Order: sequence, then structure tokens, then C-alpha cells
Amino acid sequence: MSDASSFPLTSQTQGTTSQLRLLALSNGHGEDAIAVRILHQLQQQQNPPTLFALPLVGEGYAYQKLDIPLIGSVRAMPSGGFIYMDTRQLMRDIGGGLVQLTCHQIQAIRNWVSSQKKLGHQSAILAVGDILPLLLAWISGANYAFVGTAKSEYHVRDENGLLKRNNKTAWLENFSGSIYHPWERWLMSRQLCRAVFLRDSLTTQILKKWPIPAFDLGNPMMDDLEPSFPTARFYGADIEQQELARPLIVTLLPGSRPPEAYANWQKILTAVSTLITFSQERDFQARTSKTLVFLGAIAPSLHFESIRQILISHGFHPHPESPIQFPHAEILTFKQKNAYLLLTQTAYNDCLHLADLAIAMAGTATEQFVGLGKPAIIIPGKGPQFTFSFAEAQSRLLGPSVILVEQPQEVAQVVRSLFANPDQLHRIAENGLRRMGKPGAAKRIADCLIKRLA
Repeated sequence: MSDASSFPLTSQTQGTTSQLRLLALSNGHGEDAIAVRILHQLQQQQNPPTLFALPLVGEGYAYQKLDIPLIGSVRAMPSGGFIYMDTRQLMRDIGGGLVQLTCHQIQAIRNWVSSQKKLGHQSAILAVGDILPLLLAWISGANYAFVGTAKSEYHVRDENGLLKRNNKTAWLENFSGSIYHPWERWLMSRQLCRAVFLRDSLTTQILKKWPIPAFDLGNPMMDDLEPSFPTARFYGADIEQQELARPLIVTLLPGSRPPEAYANWQKILTAVSTLITFSQERDFQARTSKTLVFLGAIAPSLHFESIRQILISHGFHPHPESPIQFPHAEILTFKQKNAYLLLTQTAYNDCLHLADLAIAMAGTATEQFVGLGKPAIIIPGKGPQFTFSFAEAQSRLLGPSVILVEQPQEVAQVVRSLFANPDQLHRIAENGLRRMGKPGAAKRIADCLIKRLA
């Protein structure tokens, strides 16, 4: 555990015209990334607030990249922040010092607010994630805003009404008329809560039934995903002919959390094998070229050599030529029969934009892929993150844009079905854009925060 409780009060506080001091609280790797997108946009304001951060889970590397000082104690927990899906993970975190860590963090937040008040500065909290940062923001006694990343009304309903579910305890998620429970809504409706930013329009619409300052400004997950090439690079005058001539491109998303991601990678490569077999069929060859291209979007947190060795064990061998050129990325190319597999840890955005579909066992990455209007086939793993419960919840969150299969061998049949139903692909495109929103949310939220907190 590292302790930054003796946070700096001079390096950032001097030489700025704004008196607002903003402390970001977030509880997870994905939440850190969303908070950082918003803070980066705040730094671009004409009179930017002075920024501090306290990652409640993990060590806050995302903040450190922006040179945002951390306050209080930080520690990586065994669960990585996924305790809400598995009580065993919660017990591991408690054994790892979660209770003591939270007590230290509460004290650090209070000390920070008190010190800013003594220095004559206006202070505020930006809570990003779920009820934990929201609760700590309220405990601070300062004005606060909340970015709700974990919950969406799409978990329990769509635009046509409540979802039909077989789970006998499913009603608990919506027992009070919203996915957000009364105690969460109470925290969001306090006078000190100046703004609440929800992840989609449907959730915002539902929460406006209560006296909550809810804003529908989009989802920062869809920011900073621009590709390094023009998106129409494949197409010329004869679009239909070129579409039939180009390969089918499938992005592989095993997740970012070791060691789970390595087991996910094994399962995804089993699905890849079934697709290679399917590509030999006349059905496949009538709709695209005979070539398959898989793009392995490997997170920097994973050991690249381990990923490569697993790939070789599944029958792929190194190949000197790549069917796709990535101008500014390091790529390793492998081949098996008529299939190429490209591995990269540096061309994530390109992997999302190039693909026709994804085979995914990831959280944020799957949502971002779907948000680009494309289908993702998801396969549950052993966890702790991408379990069946997580995958099932993700399928409700993202609706028809994700197809949940229980076994990797089922992937080829799903691809066959997608080929046969172009209208379904059109619905998937519309659905993904509607549920994940347009890019630019971080700037819109930052502009709103300046008005609501200053």
C-alpha cells in the first residue's frame, strides 16, 4: 500500500486563476479511465480547476499519466474491483485490507476538504463509478457530482418496457421503479449533489422522475476511439463488389485482467478454430472472400509472449506478410490455413474500427465495440470478471448487439445466422449507437461541471 496522504498543496495550487479544487474518486480500472477523460477535458478549460484524485481500487496509473496528484492510501485489491459479482471476491478484498483501506480513504477525503477550506479554496468532488464513490462524496461535506458507470436501465428494461427474465430474484434490481435503488437516489438528490451524469438516455429519463439533477450528455467510454486511418479506406466506386472481395475481419477481445485473460484467450481461440472450419463452406465463400483475418487486440497489461505461445499451441505459425497494414503499430502476423491472425498491443482503436464483428470476453472493450454499431459474440468464462452472470448482464445492457453463447463451438453458427440476416445487422448498428451514445461526452460533461460546481 502506498500512502499519498501528505498531498501537495503548492505545486498545482499556485499560478492558477481558478479557485475551484476538484477531487476525483473512482473505483476500478474502467472508472479511472472515464474519470481521466473528463479531467483531461477540464484541463482544457479557460480557467481549469486544480485537480486531485483518489482511486478507491487500484493504484491510479491513469491519473499519474496526466500528472494529477493522488491523495490518501491506494492499494490494488485482489478482486480488481469486481466484488459486486462474486461474494468470494468481496471476502478476498476484506482479507486484503479493504475495510482499513476504506477508513483511511474516508479520512483522507475529509482532510483534503478541510485543508482546501482553510486555504480559502472552493472544493468539490467528482465521483465516478457506483455507490461507493457516491457515498464517500456525500460524506465529504463538499459539493459533488456523480458519473454513474455501473448501472443502466437497460439491465432491466428497454424502450418497450420491462424485460422478461426467468431469474426469481430479478425483481430486486427494479423493486422501486429504477435500477438505482432508493438509497442511491437519496444520495443523488441531496442539495450538495450538483449534477448526475448517466450512461444513456433511457436511464436519465427514468431518474428524472425524482428530484435528481440528471443530465443526458453521453457516455465517455466512446471518446478517444478514433482510428489511425480513414474509415472508408476499403471502399471505392464499386462498394458491393469490394465488400465481397475483402476478407471477413473479426476482432478478438480477451479482456485486460491477468490471469483471467489468458484463460479467455484459450477459449476465444477455440472459437476461432470453428470459424476457420466454417470458412471452408460454400455458405461463407458466397458472401465474402475466402480469407479470414483475426485481430488480437491485446491489452498492455498482458504478457505478450504468453499470448503468443498460446496462439502457437492452437496451430498458428508466424507469417512474414500481413493482409492489413497498420501504419503506426507493432504487429505480429500468424497464419493457419486461409486465416491470418494479427497480434497487437498498440492498435486497439484500429482493431475496433476495422472489424465486422468481435468475439469478446471483456467489459469496456465489448461496450466500445458495440457502440461503433457492430455485433459482438460473447462467451462466459470462469472469472472473476467475465463469468456467466457478468455476460448475461452484459447481454441485457447491450441488447441485440451482443449474442451470448455458452460454448465457443457455437460461434460459427452465430456468424452463419448474421450472414443470413442483413436486417439484423442494421438493427444492431442502430441499437449500439443508441445505447452507447455519440463521442464527445467527456467534453460535454466537463463543460457542465464547470457551470454546476463553480
